[in-house]
Amino acid sequence: MIKAGGPRTVGVPSPEARLRFGTELQELGGGPRRRLLMVDDEPAFELSFYCGTCPLLFRRLETATEKLGLEDMQERLGGPLDDPDDNGVIEAFGALLPQGEYLPLLLEVEPRLVIPGKEGDYFSGEQVTAWGVDQFWGLPQYPHTPYFRTFETAVDADAHLYEFVVPMVPPTWNERGRVEEYVALMEQGTAPTAVAISTLLDICQSALGLAEDPAAHWGLTHFLLDGHHKLEAAATARRPVRLLSLLTLGESLAGAEDAARLPALRAQSRSARTTG
Repeated sequence: MIKAGGPRTVGVPSPEARLRFGTELQELGGGPRRRLLMVDDEPAFELSFYCGTCPLLFRRLETATEKLGLEDMQERLGGPLDDPDDNGVIEAFGALLPQGEYLPLLLEVEPRLVIPGKEGDYFSGEQVTAWGVDQFWGLPQYPHTPYFRTFETAVDADAHLYEFVVPMVPPTWNERGRVEEYVALMEQGTAPTAVAISTLLDICQSALGLAEDPAAHWGLTHFLLDGHHKLEAAATARRPVRLLSLLTLGESLAGAEDAARLPALRAQSRSARTTG
């Protein structure tokens, strides 16, 4: 981590925001309420259920087709941002978001691109160890998108923090030329900056009592607003990139005391979960 700012109120009235959080009934007549990330009033991602005992989730939906980058911010974000308040970046991207309280967090991440079901996939690895496979489908949860793993660390003996960066559209939609340009810049030592909106902390813990590892999973999920090409380039070049994350304090499954621990946890050394 580079710097955590204090909580700030930013955003526009919810009906004017291009991105917002919401819920809907999953089935007519009353089913479990889906927790959603909405883009331009269309459901873009299904998020972890409110219960806190269901598995951590981010699942891309068919209507997730839009990036939310700002052209007039491209030059300012072409290099490393040293302070969350530099160049009015928060205010510019805040205009995409519903008015609320957000915690700016400036991170340096080394992203690793993960394909669901392949090596390093959280959903078919650590999550299965904690929850087992889905009881109906008999399969792991499936996010319907490649994503980036960036960090993990111990919260305590009974909880572990997992961090993800989720592109709004798949990396296969990126322009190859732009990715290659960023790879070249990074190999010369430049660390450009990406911007994300984050669901602060989804704290989930299996209630089945059958898990191999019953630890609570603290999920910190960043949804990219700007930086799709940068994250893919960083993963390709195995180079760091800076990430300005605006963490929503009103849509978390964690309490205020847990949320307050996040900057210190994110400043710890990376460590994998060990059991046994």
